[in-house]
Amino acid sequence: MKPRVWIAAVSLVALGACSTGGGAVTDRSAAPSARPVTQGGSLVIGAEQEPDCADWIATCAGAIWGTYTMQVPTIPQVFDTRKVGGVWAPVPSDMMAGEPQATMQGGKQVITYKISPKAVWSDGKPISSADLKYTALQIRDGDDIFDKTGYDRIEKVDTPDAATAVVTLKSAYAGWRSLFSVYGVLPAHLLEGKDRAAIMKDGYSFSGGPWKIASWQKGTSVTLVPNDKYWGDKPKLDKVTFSFLPDTSAAFQALKSGQVDALYPSPQLDAINQIKAGLPGIQSQVDPQSGSLEAVWFNNAAAPFDSAAVRQAFSYAIDRKAIVQRIYGGLGVTQVAQSFNTPIVGAYAGQDFSAYQLDLGQVDSLMTGDGWAKGADGVWAKSGQRAEFTMVSLAANKRRDLMVQILQEQLKTAGFAMSVKTETPANLFSKITPKGAYQAGLWSLVDTFPDPTLSATFNSANIPSDANGFSGINFIRAKADGLDGLLEKVDTTLEVPARTEAAKQADAVIAKDALSLPLDTVPLVLLWADKVGGPLAINPVEGPFWNLEQWGIAS
Repeated sequence: MKPRVWIAAVSLVALGACSTGGGAVTDRSAAPSARPVTQGGSLVIGAEQEPDCADWIATCAGAIWGTYTMQVPTIPQVFDTRKVGGVWAPVPSDMMAGEPQATMQGGKQVITYKISPKAVWSDGKPISSADLKYTALQIRDGDDIFDKTGYDRIEKVDTPDAATAVVTLKSAYAGWRSLFSVYGVLPAHLLEGKDRAAIMKDGYSFSGGPWKIASWQKGTSVTLVPNDKYWGDKPKLDKVTFSFLPDTSAAFQALKSGQVDALYPSPQLDAINQIKAGLPGIQSQVDPQSGSLEAVWFNNAAAPFDSAAVRQAFSYAIDRKAIVQRIYGGLGVTQVAQSFNTPIVGAYAGQDFSAYQLDLGQVDSLMTGDGWAKGADGVWAKSGQRAEFTMVSLAANKRRDLMVQILQEQLKTAGFAMSVKTETPANLFSKITPKGAYQAGLWSLVDTFPDPTLSATFNSANIPSDANGFSGINFIRAKADGLDGLLEKVDTTLEVPARTEAAKQADAVIAKDALSLPLDTVPLVLLWADKVGGPLAINPVEGPFWNLEQWGIAS
């Protein structure tokens, strides 16, 4: 399991940029050197979105900002994502006594986890093998689960002692390190036999990380305080408050006026211009190694995008390079995404979507070949049906507003009539997309583990439905001949060369049928006031607050 939706705006890649106070933007993704900090004090950080819930395995928790602000600081996980030799890779967390061991035994994969005796929950109870078993079975057997990929292979979980869990998978799973790492581990002694969703929905009092949730004021903020039972490096700060500021312009004003001390903003046009011009008293980092991919998502089960020819024609009808240049050119970013594999798993990505460039001749050929003809209004029509659709996007996002405006203009020229509807993140990702109640959408997915698995998004087994309790994030209802088999091979092949080849073959199938259309991978931007110290740096998987316990007031 890997992607979560970035519910409000980010996605792109090519070049990176960093500005530290003024002048031109330079190509640099490393943050300035860490500044020493004092003990104590508090910070306020602007957060672009408010999550719908804090039940991290449920569909309502699909928003990546919930992961950044509450999950990562409080929920322990088996593997962390850290840079190893310049590459983001999984490394065992301090919850573990050592590297988990995976072996093949009679066609089954057996993974042994050893938990550190130091690891405890905030109530002092040890983190145990029972917690791994409880978490695994909640995901495998539950309804309304965000994504079951990997967990659906679990045959059994044995707990020979409190510190040892042995997970047996029915078949090989190349992405086994993502188990208990994307969702983390939940406390069985507090949740087993109870209504997990109700207990966690609006925040929870337990923690297995360096922070605890002190309060969640819906619509306003989330406040974290140190977990005094944490066995690792304890926070330097007394309190951190995430203030929900969905409007980027307002967030920038709050940063410049000192109302907030740090931002992780979407690269909106006004934000890009301000970063280029320089922000006095404010440091910034822009990192191109993004795991965030923005795309036009077609509902393959809804007209007119239930036709491969229409999806392909749409893909030839727009100038993706012009869109990227217009939106991100100010950061030196001009490259179009040609795969749904993001840069953090770029070795597995093909370039098959490069075939889709603006070509109105191809649009005409595909549409007429599919039985469409242009009406007097210049819009394609077939059997009384016009080539018109609604693009659903997210409200209060100027960059996306401009993007859909450009799409409208380009598509009108090609004979498509596009209207726009904005939704709240909660409605879009908890209600509309799981039920398939849309035609096309514009949003981003964020890789939450450095592993090349597109099956969560494109395998037909992951289409949410009554039959699976509306679990899964194949919101686009993607189905294509041979694709499920290739995605299964990516998931189960342990040899890297063969796995890479299967991933690129799957890319080719996705592109051939234009199941959806990648636009860009968004550059990641972190801004902070001079008063903030510590080793600040963007982690493209765990977010910018992955090491929040090391932040502080600069001394």
